Amino acid sequence: MADKNQEYPFAGSNGYPRSDQESGGLTAEELKRKKRIRLAIYVVAFIIFQVIVITAFSLTVMKVKTPKLRLANIQFQTLDTSTANSPSFDMSFTTQVRVKNTNFGPYKFDATTASFTYDGATVGQVIIPKGKAGLKSTKKINNVIVNLSSTQLANTANLGSELTAGTLTLSGTAKMTGKVELMLIMKKKKSINMNCTITIDVAAKNLRSLECK
Repeated sequence: MADKNQEYPFAGSNGYPRSDQESGGLTAEELKRKKRIRLAIYVVAFIIFQVIVITAFSLTVMKVKTPKLRLANIQFQTLDTSTANSPSFDMSFTTQVRVKNTNFGPYKFDATTASFTYDGATVGQVIIPKGKAGLKSTKKINNVIVNLSSTQLANTANLGSELTAGTLTLSGTAKMTGKVELMLIMKKKKSINMNCTITIDVAAKNLRSLECK
């Protein structure tokens, strides 16, 4: 007579016993699926990181900014003025020309001419030699000699009034052309416009103010 307490193998839902090997196979598939998910997450995170790095690089290092051209440190050598009959002036001074480059690459600029005017009329010019401003630095050209004279002015009425008041206002302008070089392979043309206002104290024969844009 059969024993009522006889144990039978555990059967699956299909009525057949499930072996340990089959159970282990399902576990391996689950592990593989988790590994694939983890790998996909790593790939997506890496792509996002690369996009952030490239974007930051493009907005900082690869963005080309326009350098600045300025005058500074004006020192008068001679300054002669006259208000009698025909108002006039003659002067000579030295100045420092500055080319400020804020890019992550050198700025190579061509020689250019700076013009000095009074009341819209040219009273003198000076040549700014070609050169190079290094990356994130300022190129300083020292002791540039400037000679100015009012002999070419057609109308000196305003000049007489200004000299009598003890001041003389001049303008200095220039346009510089050049190229910014990035990563030794990329070159970007950049032009600089300089516009300086020079106010001179005639009585003291020195500089009152210098503003450049």
